[in-house]
Amino acid sequence: MYKAYIETTIPSYLVAKPSRDIIVAAQQQVTAEWWSESHSKYDLYISEAVIDECAAGDHEVAGRRLKFIGNLPILKITTEVVRIAIVYGKLLAIPDKSKADAVHLALAVYHEMDYLLTWNCKHLAHGEVRTKIHQYNMRNGLFEPMIVTPSELMERR
Repeated sequence: MYKAYIETTIPSYLVAKPSRDIIVAAQQQVTAEWWSESHSKYDLYISEAVIDECAAGDHEVAGRRLKFIGNLPILKITTEVVRIAIVYGKLLAIPDKSKADAVHLALAVYHEMDYLLTWNCKHLAHGEVRTKIHQYNMRNGLFEPMIVTPSELMERR
């Protein structure tokens, strides 16, 4: 079974009220369909970074996010993960307020996840970002997870 690291946007989209933005609403729908039809085909993992982000904000909504991820194994944030995250943060020019994005990426790399599942198309699931990550990882002999959205892991029909 393939291993997938679930970044915070996944449980967030699963519990959020349908967005008025049609693109986000479609992504929420795809996420719900992926969860109901396909998530059991993967070994899913999270981290303390995901837990912290899911626990933030409105208490009721945070509780629903945490319920979705409550039984998933937690990847350890080691000093090496932090070191890699700092490098990715600089490489990808990730602002301080979004530094958890670099941590999510570093965790997926360090723990050799097959996939990093996210809707974060600004700092993670973006073509230019993927290219920079690929070039850096190749030069430095690092494992490279596929950074994908739920639509890319939907069952083929």
